[in-house]
Amino acid sequence: MAIKGKLTHKVTLRQKKISGNRQSLYLDFYPPIPHPETGEPTRREFLGMYVFEKTRNPIYKNHNEETLRIAEQIRQKRENTLNKPEIYSEYEKEQLKIKEQGEQNFVTYFKSLADKRKASNHDNWVSAYNYFETFTKGNLKFADLNEKFCNDFKKHLLTTKSNKSNKVTLAQNSAVSYFNKLKATLKQAYKDGYLPSDLNGKIEPIKQAETQRNFLTIEELNSLVKTECINPLLKRAALFSALTGLRFSDIKNLVWNKFEFIEGSGYFIKFKQQKTETFEMLPISEQAYNLLGERKEPNDKVFDGLIYSAYENKRLSQWIGAAGISKNITFHCFRHTYATLQLSLGTDIYTVSKMLGHRELKTTQIYAKVIDATKITAANKIQLDL
Repeated sequence: MAIKGKLTHKVTLRQKKISGNRQSLYLDFYPPIPHPETGEPTRREFLGMYVFEKTRNPIYKNHNEETLRIAEQIRQKRENTLNKPEIYSEYEKEQLKIKEQGEQNFVTYFKSLADKRKASNHDNWVSAYNYFETFTKGNLKFADLNEKFCNDFKKHLLTTKSNKSNKVTLAQNSAVSYFNKLKATLKQAYKDGYLPSDLNGKIEPIKQAETQRNFLTIEELNSLVKTECINPLLKRAALFSALTGLRFSDIKNLVWNKFEFIEGSGYFIKFKQQKTETFEMLPISEQAYNLLGERKEPNDKVFDGLIYSAYENKRLSQWIGAAGISKNITFHCFRHTYATLQLSLGTDIYTVSKMLGHRELKTTQIYAKVIDATKITAANKIQLDL
């Protein structure tokens, strides 16, 4: 019985139908209570738990019984806390909160973070979530997270088949990226109070694999300048990338009002990098600016009509081949070309890093290794008949 003068709350455990022949469990409060984050009145609190509908499968039946038992404990404790708060000490309330949060579904929390991401970063988060959801079968309590589980998921990423092609193993650098998403989720969960300790800090990331970064020499670039391309717009965009180091996504989104000429300094691009979401003021050469063609309205796209597709990639390959170049060159290789040529021509690595918009110098250092390997290859080209 509630204390006289205090508002009595009734807490009811209810179910809501969701996908996969399941019922999501939630608490129904009457009268409404303040939402813990927004402060707005709410009657529902989803527990991140579910039961299966009408099943004879003994495993599912056991799951249902255990889940309903835990949910009823949470309901009872929530009702006690609302109606008889004096029976709990502050420490007991905190321990109760930790225990209840531990029963919530970490997979659901992971998806909520993925859904908040934007642009290309969103796609990468969704891919990471898909591998994680498959590994956990969609159900993992915060309380069940530990170092062993995280390391087991790490091994899974390094051995599982790619979702894009079931015939090949997931690329190591994709595994690196996806595992880093788990670490970021653990870090955020600790900040949000769902985890009692910083589990992310105890987990070692997957090491980045060395990747082949193809690039063009200055002679090959000049050969491309003289070679006709079926798509002149694609040709101009590729050469512009080689002269500025910009990614395809950034070039595609360029509009005319982002260009500025400063007397005595030259041409600049003011833009926000799509991948890193950082704002840049990038100086470009007059030759690069002249590739843009006739200036149009401020909000018009500079490379209007530029698209990324298998058909356009074929045109790119035909252009490369027609120039007598046998290397496997993608559009992104023109960015690699910019970096390697700048370093080989004496530009310091710090400046190149800033020009590329890299957050960390170690990312740019990969190009320095390419230069060293190229020098070694060049040194061994001269062979005498000794």
